[in-house]
Amino acid sequence: MNDFEFNEPDLLDEDMRMVRAQVRRYVEEVIVPQADAWEQAGEIPRKAFRDFGELGFLGMRHPVEYGGGGLGAMSSVILGEELSRCTFGGVASAFTVHSDMSIGHIAHRGTHEQKQRYLPAACAGEKIGAVCVTEAHAGSDVAGIKTRAVRTADGWTINGSKTYITNGVYGDIYIVAARTEPAAKGSRGISLFIVEKGNPGLKVTRKFDKHGWRASDTAELFLDDLKLPEDALLGEEGKGFYYIMSTFQNERLVAGAMSVGQMVKGIELTLDYVRQRQAFGKSLWEQPVVRNKLASMASKTFACRSMVYSCAQMIDEGKDVVREVSMVKAFVCESLQEVLYGCLQLHGGTGYITGTPIERMARDARILTIGGGATEVMLEEVAKRM
Repeated sequence: MNDFEFNEPDLLDEDMRMVRAQVRRYVEEVIVPQADAWEQAGEIPRKAFRDFGELGFLGMRHPVEYGGGGLGAMSSVILGEELSRCTFGGVASAFTVHSDMSIGHIAHRGTHEQKQRYLPAACAGEKIGAVCVTEAHAGSDVAGIKTRAVRTADGWTINGSKTYITNGVYGDIYIVAARTEPAAKGSRGISLFIVEKGNPGLKVTRKFDKHGWRASDTAELFLDDLKLPEDALLGEEGKGFYYIMSTFQNERLVAGAMSVGQMVKGIELTLDYVRQRQAFGKSLWEQPVVRNKLASMASKTFACRSMVYSCAQMIDEGKDVVREVSMVKAFVCESLQEVLYGCLQLHGGTGYITGTPIERMARDARILTIGGGATEVMLEEVAKRM
């Protein structure tokens, strides 16, 4: 294999370089040999989460006192990049949804009791997290959710449904968005709740068979008179929309990092292929049009990586990056489509055969322009801030 690497920027300290090396070693030695079986089963074994958590990778962003690593946004970037090098997008998505997009709500907004109850097990990979926002008629438009939570004498009752929920089938801790003020319009009146696996009101009605990300489980959920205690409310009542938007910024950053990791790996695989494949009396690499195509894709990948790293640095500096992270989500995830389809093209017929890494990566890439905020929505977020 011909390794394709960019120089490490100075903004990555020794801790981040060590995280990269450790995650990469785990990906190459543990995930890659097993991931095809996970892909076929449509499920990642719980042992994989526990092993990954034992190494400290599932709680890097969470408070040290609850079993986390206390690190910043750059650790999420490194995690997303390196996990994506395994060439199985479903594996990267399942782990990062757990570490960065669901359990993070508890780490940022939970009470001491909630953090004490859920974070140690989540950081250790013993409990798996899912975030339940999307509904049949409310995806990127979070303000359109209709799931309803009603206060009762001893807590809350929730009714509604959720769809396209990663880790929804095999998860343990569900962060559920519901409308607590039905008269409030738009983004107002939405709250977040912690729901545990085994609650009789939580039903998995369907496990989706997906175009890509096949190693991760994706569910449709039905909330039928789901009863919760008062302390299941996460953060302040009515502030759920703003909590979701805040976490979306990190989700979009991670989507950019995952895209960069896939682009780098795709180019690496393609370099290896074109240097061996013979056509018209010479290797494909010796054809100028092929070299130029790869050079162009590598240049775009470097630009995308620079955007992602710059955005992570700004987040760690406490800056408002809604505009910039929306640019990352739109530009980097769209660039991923161009790069991986270019890599598939250079693989010729081989790239179209099911089970080859480049074919799988091209399929898996498609969701990243949709999930976490569609490209069109992201560009509108940028436009509103111009």
